[in-house]
Amino acid sequence: MRLGATINVEHSHVRFLGNLVLNLWDCGGQEAFMENYFSSQRDHIFRNVEVLIYIFDIESRELSKDVNYFKSCLEAIQQNSRDAKIFCLIHKMDLVPEEQREQMFKSREKELIELGNGLNVTCFRTSIWDETLYKAWSSIVYSMIPNIKQLELHLEKFAQICEADEVVLFERATFLVISHSTQHTHRDDHRFEKISNIIKQFKLSCSKSQAQFQAMEVRNTNFSAYIDIFTANTYIMVIVSDPTIQSAATLINIGLARGHFEKFIKENNSKGASIY
Repeated sequence: MRLGATINVEHSHVRFLGNLVLNLWDCGGQEAFMENYFSSQRDHIFRNVEVLIYIFDIESRELSKDVNYFKSCLEAIQQNSRDAKIFCLIHKMDLVPEEQREQMFKSREKELIELGNGLNVTCFRTSIWDETLYKAWSSIVYSMIPNIKQLELHLEKFAQICEADEVVLFERATFLVISHSTQHTHRDDHRFEKISNIIKQFKLSCSKSQAQFQAMEVRNTNFSAYIDIFTANTYIMVIVSDPTIQSAATLINIGLARGHFEKFIKENNSKGASIY
């Protein structure tokens, strides 16, 4: 992993959900680079954009300059990629006193949405010290998946067949939540992020032992949880609270559903998307 400032524009490509390829353009935020984006590289950078992610440092002492750069980005998007989705991360919110966070975020969110002037602008408050950054990225990826509502209907049907309390589909490499079906209300809104972190740490421990994580089953008096490789690019988690449902039945249902979901995902994710 490389840590440090981004120099000009750095390109990378991530294959996500099989045929969905994300073309990532990481644009450095230094002043010299920003000016160049809006002059000589304007049409090149802002053409055919699906998603623009703009990160605001909540402690920035140059807010007016940050806002002006954002406005320039919006103008370029309006001219070159009118249908792009705009996401703003109001970052380092952990540095704001807890009692002020909600008010400060709402104020900044209102200002940025108004600057959008009709563009689709969504704001998230984020921090590296809690689940907010994971939740923001999951929401951004969710917005890009073609036919996501149909995928949710398929998961809903699968949950009913398994008599599961909850079924969650995770992207295999990042363990971001792709979709889920919840049959009962749950008191922990951050459970997916917590589970993702647990599994990623466990996978890391496995790799240190030259072992490969494939599946996990957890049981207690209240529920059984099954996490297993599902399709080529996903893991599935199935939560069952009915003690009369045998593990073998749930695992058989997961196995039988693999081919159906593999086919659906391949048929509905055949595009490339550019993220800036």
